[in-house]
Formats: sequence, C-alpha cells, structure tokens
Amino acid sequence: MIISLPPGEFRAYLFDCDGTIADSMPLHYRAWTQALGEWDCTFPEDLFYAWGGRPVADIIASLNEAQGLSMPVAAVADRREHLYRELLPRLTPVPGILAHIEDSRGRIPTAVVSGSTRDSVTASLTVLGLLDSFDVLVCAGDYTRAKPDPEAFLRAAAHLGVLPEHCLVFEDTDLGIQAATAAGMASVRVPQPRRG
Repeated sequence: MIISLPPGEFRAYLFDCDGTIADSMPLHYRAWTQALGEWDCTFPEDLFYAWGGRPVADIIASLNEAQGLSMPVAAVADRREHLYRELLPRLTPVPGILAHIEDSRGRIPTAVVSGSTRDSVTASLTVLGLLDSFDVLVCAGDYTRAKPDPEAFLRAAAHLGVLPEHCLVFEDTDLGIQAATAAGMASVRVPQPRRG
C-alpha cells in the first residue's frame, strides 16, 4: 500500500509517530489496559483510538475524572511506559509509510511530531531502525499545548526553517489532522493498518 500525497511542492515532511510511522497503537492499547486495570480503571478501545494524539497525563486525568478515580498520574504513566517497552520487540512500521521516509532522505528535511514522550518516540524509532532518518524530534514536553493546537507542528517547522505552508503532515488521528490544518499545513491521513 502506497499512501498518495496531495498535490504541491513541499519543503518539509512532518510525521506523527504512533500509528503513523510505528504500528504501535495495538501495543500501546495493551500497555494501557494492563496499567489501568491495576487500578480498576477501564479504557474502551474506541475511546483509546478517539483520543489518539492526546498526552498520556491528560488521558489519565480524564479517566480519573470520568470514573471517579484518583490514580497517581506519574506512577500510572511510568507503568504504562514500562509495559509498552516490554512489547517493543513486536513493533513494526505502518505499511506504506517507509517509502515516503526513504524518499525524503537527503532530499527534504523531516521531523517527527508526537504527543508521546521523547523516550518513547526514540525507543520506537530505534526498534524500527529509523531514528537517524529524521532531522528533528518534537515530543511531549517540547510544547505546552497538545494537538489539536498547532503549536507542536509550528515548532517543528521553525526548527527545520521551513514556512508552515510548505510543510506536509502525515497523521493518523483527527486531532493531528486538525492541528496540521490549524498550523496552515497540508496533510495526508495515514490509515490504521488494524485495530486490536
């Protein structure tokens, strides 16, 4: 499967990581359900996918509020990350995206723009052998307002020295597409290879 691009002369490619480069969403969901289950918290799969792109701390806080829980955000986030790391050997790339990463190499600047932590993004890209394929990583903690706010994409464009209107964003979530649009960037929707 080759992901077709919109027309235009793009001077930078900005890639989300989870669900866009890395077929990590099923692994993340397994880690989430195990970590949250230890606190008798449920996280329906449809809600997990709907909240794709939200920072981990925001998700835990929202689940606490919705389910009347008081899970310690940092501890649950650390536990989820630990469980995800255990699953990393199973990680594969999203079909169709590698061709675009390879095509851009040495030709146009690239960035990863993710709601995940830098450690998580770096671990995923390392397992896939793609860490050196990107000029810039913009991860949770590098910006103050999460997607659908355009801040993360605008930061990446500034780091690359490319105007927003010359950037193409690769995204798999509604929040990511909204953030790209708000940044004044073209985008392409990367279909989820599978769920569950």
